[in-house]
Amino acid sequence: MQPAEFDDSTAEYWARQIRIGASVAAGVTMLGCVRVAVDWVPDRRWLLGPVLAAALVQLVAALLPWARLVRSARVRRWLVLWWAAELPLLFLFSRLDQDGLMLYLPGVALILVTAASLYGPTLVVGLGAVAVAGYLALLPDLTGANAVSTVSLVAIMSCLVALSSINARSRRRLDRRRQAAEHRTEMLLEAASDAVFAIDVTGAVRYASPSAQRIFGLTGAEVTGKAMVELAHPDELAGLRAWMGALFAVPGGTARTEARLRRPDGTWLHLDVIGTNRTDDADLRAAVISLRDIGRRKELEEQLSRQAFTDSLTGLPNRALFRDRLEQAVQRRAGGGVTVLLIDLDDFKLVNDNLGHSAGDELLATLAGRLRAEMRPGDTLARLGGDEFAILVENLEAADAVALAERLLLAGREQIRLDSRDVTCSLSIGIASGDLPAGQLLRDADLAMYAAKRAGRNAYAVFSPSMSRSVLEEAQQRVDMELGLEQEQFVLLYQPVVDMTTQQMTGVEALVRWRHPEDGLLSPYQFIATAEANGLIVPLGRWVLREACAQLARWRRETPAAAGLKVNVNLSARQFQYAGLVADVAAAIDDAGIPAGSLTLEITESMLMEDITGAIETLRALRALGVRLAIDDFGTGYSSLNYLKQLPVDIIKIDRTFVEQVDTDADDVALVDAVVGLGQALRLQTVAEGIETDGQWMMLRQIGCDQGQGYLFGRPGDAASVTGLLAREPAAADL
Repeated sequence: MQPAEFDDSTAEYWARQIRIGASVAAGVTMLGCVRVAVDWVPDRRWLLGPVLAAALVQLVAALLPWARLVRSARVRRWLVLWWAAELPLLFLFSRLDQDGLMLYLPGVALILVTAASLYGPTLVVGLGAVAVAGYLALLPDLTGANAVSTVSLVAIMSCLVALSSINARSRRRLDRRRQAAEHRTEMLLEAASDAVFAIDVTGAVRYASPSAQRIFGLTGAEVTGKAMVELAHPDELAGLRAWMGALFAVPGGTARTEARLRRPDGTWLHLDVIGTNRTDDADLRAAVISLRDIGRRKELEEQLSRQAFTDSLTGLPNRALFRDRLEQAVQRRAGGGVTVLLIDLDDFKLVNDNLGHSAGDELLATLAGRLRAEMRPGDTLARLGGDEFAILVENLEAADAVALAERLLLAGREQIRLDSRDVTCSLSIGIASGDLPAGQLLRDADLAMYAAKRAGRNAYAVFSPSMSRSVLEEAQQRVDMELGLEQEQFVLLYQPVVDMTTQQMTGVEALVRWRHPEDGLLSPYQFIATAEANGLIVPLGRWVLREACAQLARWRRETPAAAGLKVNVNLSARQFQYAGLVADVAAAIDDAGIPAGSLTLEITESMLMEDITGAIETLRALRALGVRLAIDDFGTGYSSLNYLKQLPVDIIKIDRTFVEQVDTDADDVALVDAVVGLGQALRLQTVAEGIETDGQWMMLRQIGCDQGQGYLFGRPGDAASVTGLLAREPAAADL
């Protein structure tokens, strides 16, 4: 008989109709009190009290909070009794009043009209039937009534009942349509990605769409009546109030902002807020606020910001963020007090080449943690890229900056476990400070860092203006070397290696020279160290290896005496540590088409001792190719007999420092004799370097040295000079 669900609009409608009906009933009852007091006989005037009480009860009923009460289905059921009770009371009053029939008819009309405004046609028809029955019961008391009048009045009452039921039916149909339209709107709003609020000028929420529960976790009833600012983040409260004030100041205007509102669980929801002022609309009188969840967009923005300003591997600030903080620090400390430390990990590329990039990443992450532990909380540590880090400190004295660099060096030298190997690395640190622009501080720190590398690495250097020239020279030399490799400015000279007994040439050692277009022919001492420092030694060494093998192949094809000739090639430290060395050697041999045993690779003793385990693995891989291996400058390092026994080498080359006075100094004779004896015990060939006199040759031959090289047998010369030497002697034996 009534709607199954009561929304605010329906409840307000019921409350309004009930108040109107109760007020009208109270007024009619008060008129009844007047008739009792004036027209009724004295013995019936005692009924004035009950009638007056009924009027007061109806008047009080009109003041009850019906908007809340009618939401209860039980209250709505009991209200039916109100209308049902009105008819017998009206009947009794009409029966006692001499003009009761005249009062009965309009009273019944009021009851039917008010009932039709709330209930369906069934109840209205039922009340109408009872009313007609009551009218017929009153007719016997009506004097002078005839059949025509009676039928006419009954017909009029029946029409009234019919019209009231039709109105009730029409109202119910309109209610259903309205509710269906509202339901469709609610469903659309519930499925919408936005929540919609209607907020009055006080800031209180008058309406919240169903989607608010999905977005906020709050039902419309929980939000309605609350001030929107009650849900706002404290940091944004003032801004949100100002925004709402500006919105309500312009009727019909639209404004947009972003805000954070609190969920019931205490979390904060990032929202895009669009408000339209509809206070000039008489049906709304509020601002319509659309709220869209932009939490994912905010997360994406934060993620992009982190990616833009944070290093993904270490979580440290990246170059862009470091530069920004440096510029801000320079502006704050216009009078100085800003220090930059630029840190580079020495030979990091070797870790990537030998252990893989994952091990390199682990090394960088571990090192970042160690560096951070040595800094003050307010300092900035950043990874600029690759193996380069930077530190920004403020208000630090020069001595304290040096002390920090020393602590960082110690932290960098601590062993790091990577996979199954313990790795020790070192740092090169450049320090720059002063009242300078951010870019200048970075450049100065970079120059100081390269100065530390040139000084031997594992060191720090404080910037001084004199560094600029040397670094520029080094940079120019790098450019020149790259151009030299591209234009094939490097050449090989070859020094003979001879048999100590017959002085017959058994091999040659390939020695690189740089035919510089401006400075002429440069010896290795003038460019090898620079090539080692800037990494060009690897491509240069690869070229030397391939060129030497190719030249040996040409000699063997062109000169019969070169059938057993061998070629020695020196490996640099970086080249020996390079992961692609074995592949480079194999490719050089295959491309030249020479036997692997005709190539001898020379490695210094100190290079082997830097990482004995890794050196043994590399030597074994090279030995597996079939090449011969020689320890160069033997005696100048610090290898033990145990290590020498483990190394898979074929030749020991005695350093020239022991050969210079071997024919005059008994101690040198004893040392060389010991080395030769060691070589014989280990089944290794011995080669003496730097032989320049007959006395040296005779003594070394007497000691038992197998081979020798030096100016006595031939200076380094080009390939044509070796061809000439080969032409003057019989074919060399393949030793």
